[in-house]
Amino acid sequence: MSKSNKEKEEPPLVEGLDYYIENGNWVFTAFYLNKRGSCCKSGCRHCPYRKKSSKEKD
Repeated sequence: MSKSNKEKEEPPLVEGLDYYIENGNWVFTAFYLNKRGSCCKSGCRHCPYRKKSSKEKD
């Protein structure tokens, strides 16, 4: 039995490309978050969708 498009499996995440582990926590990279396609509104460190404050612009 084949899977429908809705049930299509995503490829596994690649450590170092999609995420890295820091103090036991998974930190998603901008590469992965951009590939994901939208902001999850969780305040991700490398979120490519959030606006940077004037303090963060360098």
